[in-house]
Order: sequence, then C-alpha cells, then structure tokens
Amino acid sequence: MTVDDTGSGAGAERRVDPHAADPGEGNPLALRLEQLILGAERRYTPFQAARSAGVSMELASRFWRAMGFADIGQAKALTEADVLALRRLAGLVEAGLLSEAMAVQVARSTGQTTARLAEWQIDSFLEGLTEPPEPGMTRTEVTYPIVELLLPELEEFLVYVWRRQLAASAGRVVQAADDEEMVDRRLAVCFADLVGFTRLTRRMEEEELGELVEAFETTSADLVAARGGRLIKTLGDEVLYAADDAGTAADIALLLVETMSNDETMPELRVGMAFGTVTTRMGDVFGTTVNLASRLTSIAPRDAVLVDSAFAEELIRTGDAPASEAEAAEEAAAAEKEGEEPPKYRFALQPMWQRPVRGLGVVEPWLLTRRHDPST
Repeated sequence: MTVDDTGSGAGAERRVDPHAADPGEGNPLALRLEQLILGAERRYTPFQAARSAGVSMELASRFWRAMGFADIGQAKALTEADVLALRRLAGLVEAGLLSEAMAVQVARSTGQTTARLAEWQIDSFLEGLTEPPEPGMTRTEVTYPIVELLLPELEEFLVYVWRRQLAASAGRVVQAADDEEMVDRRLAVCFADLVGFTRLTRRMEEEELGELVEAFETTSADLVAARGGRLIKTLGDEVLYAADDAGTAADIALLLVETMSNDETMPELRVGMAFGTVTTRMGDVFGTTVNLASRLTSIAPRDAVLVDSAFAEELIRTGDAPASEAEAAEEAAAAEKEGEEPPKYRFALQPMWQRPVRGLGVVEPWLLTRRHDPST
C-alpha cells in the first residue's frame, strides 16, 4: 500500500483506495484472510516501515506507488514483509546493482504484472471455487480454507513459471550479436485484430462478450507460444506478439487466421506484420516497426495478413518465400530439367498497391499466404 507523504503526523490526510475497504475496520474475517495471505500481522505505519527499512519516506513512497498500491496516509497497515521488500530494493541501489530509476522500474513492472494475475485469480478462479456448498455458509467462510490450501501451491507455481520465463529471456539476450542489440533488436512484430468488435459490444450480452474475448486471447496465446513466438500483450479484441524471425511470425499469423475462420463463433480476423528494429521496455515493444505493424492491421483485408516490404524481403532472404511466382516457376522448371527437387517455399507474397499510412508516409504492403498445406 502506498502512502500519502504530505505528512507523517496525526493530522496527516489519509487517502484510502476506493476499490477496497480497509479489512481492519469492521471486517474481522477479511482481516484474517489478509493475514493468511501476507503471512504477518499489521505492525507499521508507512513512516515506521520506511524508518525500519532505513530508507527515506520519499523513496518508500516512490516504491509503493510504483508497485501500484493505494495511498493510506499513516494508517498502521504494513507488515514485516513490506519492510523487507523496501530494504531489498534499497539494498540493490546501495550496492550499485541497480540505479534508483531502475529499482522503481522493477517495482512497477512487477506490480503491474502481478496485479493483473491476482485480479484474474480472484475474479475467475477463486470465485468459481468458493460457491457455498451448504445453505447458510458465507463465501468468506468457504474462501479461507480454500486459500489456505491453494496459497503455497500457487506461490510455488508462480516462482517456477517466473524462473522458466527468466531463463528463456536471458537465453535470448546472451545470443544477441552485441550489447546494443540487447535493447534495440530486429524482430518480427504482429498485431491480430478482431473485425467489427465495437459493433459486437453493442449486440452481445456482457457474459457472452467476456467468453468470446477469453476464447480469442486463450487461443491466440496458445498458438503463439506453441509455434515459438512471444505474446507481448492482449487488448481484448487485439493481440500483439513478436518473434525472432519472420518465418515464425508468418506461420503464427496464418495459423491464427485459419483457426479463427474455422470457428463459427469468432469474428473475422485481420493481421498486420512488420520486421525491423524494435525497442523493448518492461516486456513491451516500441518503435516505428511496431507502429507500422499496427497501421497495416487497420488496412488489412478480412481474414488476411499484410506485411511490410522489410518483412517480405526477410522471408525472401531466408528462403521462406520466392521473390515472385514467376521466379518460383523458373526455379522449378530448372530443377526438373536437372532431375533435382525444386525449392520448397512455405509462403507466397503478393505485392499490393502502395498507399499512404498516417504518420509513416507511403508504404508498400504485401499479402502473405501459404504455398502448401501447413501440416507438411
């Protein structure tokens, strides 16, 4: 929980998160649940926690706010774990392992990621498990033993997944050609967007809409991961992913279109991709390449994939697509004449009309399709 550092005395204004009642006031069962999850009782005000951790009130406020917690004035609501977290972050700065700005970024990225995870688990997971099994039992009475059983298992699983993801990310970094490429890398970036989603929100019930979005996000995440891409984020009706090579990104994009088009419950999909230098920050991607992929998505035909010229050139360079169908035909004829196997291309590229794209000038999009069955 973050603090209001405008004052630390008894008269300091207290600001409480409007989305969460204080479990210490009139809700003893909620306080018990908090103590179970945090593993400690409330002992400190924010000022006392900062002093015990040996950090300034200003730095403590920056850390807490970066983690996404609400201001609580000087209420006694913090635990020994909060003090330890402050001490660890400050210790990394004092040891020179992290700058203060980087430590705040660590707090912010961790807070944002885990906040979404926690919301999902409470809204979707625990809510379904805590339906009272017997009349007269309250949800809270059922929730406490369920959380008590699940907490250690979910905690272990969270650490396992984090370590796995960290190992994968570290592996990609050490394979970079140079230090500059660790931050500014050449990647294939892809946006996949559901067509007509705004109209759907006006026609569908909230529960139906939620199920559709969840199905889209789940299917997309599974396909991206299975084929070697990295899901950057989901935006309800849109997903953003990246891949180290254009061929992987192209395969995923076409598979997304094929999968969604075979599902009668799903709207049509349009996809835009670009290849080039990308800046990565806090798990997200930025830069002209990302903007171009987004713009291509907005002009892509329904159930089709558009790529920029750099993406097309990369597919041609790696032998995943011919420069033209005429060239592919010539190669096939020459190979047949020599009694050899003709080149096998995975994708076909069709140049489209050049057109101006807002903020990026004139671009030449290419329509991407498969040249053979994806299972071969």
